[in-house]
Amino acid sequence: MIKKEIRIVGVDDSYFERNQEKVLVVATIFRGGLFLDGLLSTYVELDGKDATEKLTKMINNSRHKKQIKVLMLDGITLAGFNIVDIKELYEKTNIPIIVINRKMPDLEKVERALRNFEDYEERMKKIKNAGEIKKFKKLYYQKIGLSDIECQKIIEISTTRGDIPEPLRIAHIIATGIVRGESYGRA
Repeated sequence: MIKKEIRIVGVDDSYFERNQEKVLVVATIFRGGLFLDGLLSTYVELDGKDATEKLTKMINNSRHKKQIKVLMLDGITLAGFNIVDIKELYEKTNIPIIVINRKMPDLEKVERALRNFEDYEERMKKIKNAGEIKKFKKLYYQKIGLSDIECQKIIEISTTRGDIPEPLRIAHIIATGIVRGESYGRA
């Protein structure tokens, strides 16, 4: 049974310029979709390869780790094309993961863009490790460590103030506000 106040970590990156080296990543720790319980942050390289490693370290070193039941990501990429390998992240944190997208990712477009990187095959492997993209209500999701029913229940519980789960919405607001001085835009 999934509790209404399940501890969810929502992860989103901040606004960034193409000439930046590092990009802020904010993680909110929520009790379901009800209230913020904590905040984590790290930096990842723009178009780099350290997102999985940095998220693993951020989560595993948190005093909140024992309470965290789900990691929720706003997309599979951070800081441009710094791709999170959710399979590896799940194995190293032992916490189920849900990747949320507002619209169906255009995987052909992503693949074309990734061909510009020398490590194209390695990056594509991370994309494939995320598994099948499924639709639920207005959102698209990928998951690891959860059934579809559990995943959909968690999305329902945590979506309280808009179209996306509250942990992601608030992570976006915080990250954007810190970097730009004021939050705006859609998570």
